[in-house]
Amino acid sequence: MLREITLGQYYSTESKIHSLDPRTKITGTFVFIISLFLFRSVATTATAALFLLLVISLSRVPLGFMLRGMKSIVFILLITVVFNLFLTPGIPIFSFYGLVISDEGLKVAVFTAIRLVFLIIGSSIMTLTTTPNNLTDGLEALMNPLKVFRVPVHEVAMMMSIALRFIPILMEETDKIMKAQEARGADFEGGNVIDRAKALVPVLVPLFVSAFRRANDLAMAMEARCYRGGEGRTKMKPLVYKRIDLAAYFVLLSYLVLMILAGMFVPY
Repeated sequence: MLREITLGQYYSTESKIHSLDPRTKITGTFVFIISLFLFRSVATTATAALFLLLVISLSRVPLGFMLRGMKSIVFILLITVVFNLFLTPGIPIFSFYGLVISDEGLKVAVFTAIRLVFLIIGSSIMTLTTTPNNLTDGLEALMNPLKVFRVPVHEVAMMMSIALRFIPILMEETDKIMKAQEARGADFEGGNVIDRAKALVPVLVPLFVSAFRRANDLAMAMEARCYRGGEGRTKMKPLVYKRIDLAAYFVLLSYLVLMILAGMFVPY
């Protein structure tokens, strides 16, 4: 399952989404995520689904590759659906051993699950089509106005980029440790939830040791290259908006307008 996590990975290929400026992709991702929670109706959900399918097709990243990343959040998704299903008040439509499912609970559970799936896939598209360096440059450029409030924009953007970049590395390291433990007789699949949680303790210790070692190696490498923060630094490839970025912003604006119109005038 750990190998199925796609968040933080970069899928190298040629596509229109890959060629976009990172600022465009970051802005588009935030707008898409916000639009998911503006309204709750079939019309807005269908509009978001069509927009997401359009972006996926333009990115040339296989849909199956993106859906593989959903396996890692199935447990969280199930917990969210169950809580919304049984704890939302409304008109009862089904009862089972004192647990009541209401019509409103069913609607909230379905729409919440769809929103979470769309949110994960939409975020994955940004990281799958943007290299860590471009992602850092894009975040730094978008947060530049915060320098007025003495926010260390460059350092914050670099930390976020490093965190995303290390997700697949740490997942791979966890997979190696678990396989080494299984070769020594460890059982991660047997028993109840508590037993499985206890079995993961021998994995966490070497994982944290490895993570701190990697962090120390990275810090020493940055210091050896005379890294002193973002003050006065120049870029070899400065970000420049192109025509395709203007077209992308137009499509994004059109999508947002359609979402607002569908939410306001289409009741279902």
